[in-house]
Amino acid sequence: MPKVKHRHSKTRGRKRRTHYKAVAEGLSKCTQCGKMRKSHSICPYCGYYGKRQIVRIETAEERKARKEKKRKK
Repeated sequence: MPKVKHRHSKTRGRKRRTHYKAVAEGLSKCTQCGKMRKSHSICPYCGYYGKRQIVRIETAEERKARKEKKRKK
């Protein structure tokens, strides 16, 4: 392996790394509920992707009723 002839300064290395930064994820508005969601993914609030329901999202009241029903058994 070849040896390095001249060492790069700390500043030079840091200048090179200025482009390595976090990028905010692309958000878009849900067509069903209107809340912001990640692009090209199912809405976590309503379970729709485009105009089709992919996942059924349970509301807090439904979850509570299901737990009560399970507890009574």
